[in-house]
Amino acid sequence: MKQILALAFLILMSWQLPAWGQELYAPEAAVTAPEIQVHDVPKDEAIRSRLLAVLGAIDGLQDIEVQVTSGVVTLAGEVPSSRLNREAFEIASRTDGVVYVLNRLGEEADVASRLRPATRKFQEIGANLLRTLPVGLIALLVVVLFWFLGQWAGSRGAWLRKAGLSGLAVNLGLRIIRLLVIATGFLIALEILDATAMVGALLGVAGIAGIALGFAFRNIAENYLAGVLLSARNPFAIGDQVQIGEFIGTVVRLTSRDTVLMTPDGNHLRIPNSNIITSAMLNFTRNPLRRFEFKVGVSVDLDVVAARDLGMATLRQMKGILPDPGPQVLISELGDSTVQLSFFAWINQRDTDYAKARSEAIRVVKAAFDEAGIDMPEPIYRIHLRDAVGLKPAEGGAARPEPPPRQAAPMVESSDVTADHTIDKQVAHDLRTSDEENLLKKGD
Repeated sequence: MKQILALAFLILMSWQLPAWGQELYAPEAAVTAPEIQVHDVPKDEAIRSRLLAVLGAIDGLQDIEVQVTSGVVTLAGEVPSSRLNREAFEIASRTDGVVYVLNRLGEEADVASRLRPATRKFQEIGANLLRTLPVGLIALLVVVLFWFLGQWAGSRGAWLRKAGLSGLAVNLGLRIIRLLVIATGFLIALEILDATAMVGALLGVAGIAGIALGFAFRNIAENYLAGVLLSARNPFAIGDQVQIGEFIGTVVRLTSRDTVLMTPDGNHLRIPNSNIITSAMLNFTRNPLRRFEFKVGVSVDLDVVAARDLGMATLRQMKGILPDPGPQVLISELGDSTVQLSFFAWINQRDTDYAKARSEAIRVVKAAFDEAGIDMPEPIYRIHLRDAVGLKPAEGGAARPEPPPRQAAPMVESSDVTADHTIDKQVAHDLRTSDEENLLKKGD
């Protein structure tokens, strides 16, 4: 019985195995990919015609050969430059219907071919210049006309001088007027050339350049403007003796950048105008009257009033001392061993020299005090001797020796105190021999 069942199973398996094998190893016929359908694809001839038309309209790409096969474009030929090579490739790649681009373009080695685009460009520029030549000539004529007009307006400064402006201020005003007139001519010329858009750019560049130049030439601009203010205010004239800061000298000239002084030693000293504006200045010449001062110390044991009256009477008799305002003698300080007397006297600097008069006043006062026996002691110092050195004072103290009798100094006639014109002569010689600009006028 078992053998019969086994045989039946084998018969059944042999009948079903081919069907199972076909089912297991059959291809996936049910899972099929959809077909790729292309509609309205440009034909190769249409692509070629379009590329030839586009490339033919571009300078330098007219001689390119174009072949199209199944959407694959082949570019052949020579172009003047690598830039045109890239542009031709990009144009072909962007064309509708192109699948792939074979770039077989080469660059021309012929010099004439390479120069052909530049030559054509220059020819176009020349043609444009010829067309705009009449308008350009009119614009140029306007610029030249306003240039001469600016020069004429910049040389008419009489009305500025009548307004009371200084020479440097007049020159500055004339320059500004000349620049404004010329700038107006340039603006009109740009308007004629229809290039007014350049005005904004020019103004921007001018502003930036002005800022840069302002920082670069700040000191020069400061000195120039300070020179304008000094020439307008006239704080000094040629020949005035001034003190500016720590410097003393006689004014020689004022330039647009600095002021030249001649020191008492005869040297030229140049001070920037900006320093003069910002520094304290003392003018000794503007007022011809000038007072000098000196001090004399007398003994505390003397009659101070008598010494004061004697000094005042001596100064009144001195040559060059003005009677009005007259000299003065004041008690200025009381020290341990002396009384300080301050002597003041006025002179006219046009007739009397300041240094000579002060020196002579000191001399005659000392001579008068010597003749009158007025003691002008030196500072007194006390020295204490100790017993340790073996010195003992005498009983009752040592008597002070009597000073030798004072010899009265003979009165001497007054020396020369007239004005010293040595520096004035050197200043005059410098003005005659130098051609440097001078914005000052000679003082009275």
